[in-house]
Amino acid sequence: MNTTFNSIVENVLKLSLDEKEELQALLMKYVLEARREEIHQKYLYSKKQLQHGILKFSDKIEDLRKELE
Repeated sequence: MNTTFNSIVENVLKLSLDEKEELQALLMKYVLEARREEIHQKYLYSKKQLQHGILKFSDKIEDLRKELE
């Protein structure tokens, strides 16, 4: 089914308050899961870069400043 965003919004407006609240809770859950997955993918990418020597860590402020320049 090919539904447009506008028609989804129109259908949401027709829901009862309880249904809207349940939908809100579900959407928040899905957004959090998507954010977690995004963070996990970035972690895996950074880990791979570190293993290949592309990514470097330093706690020395001067080294950090040089990296930013």
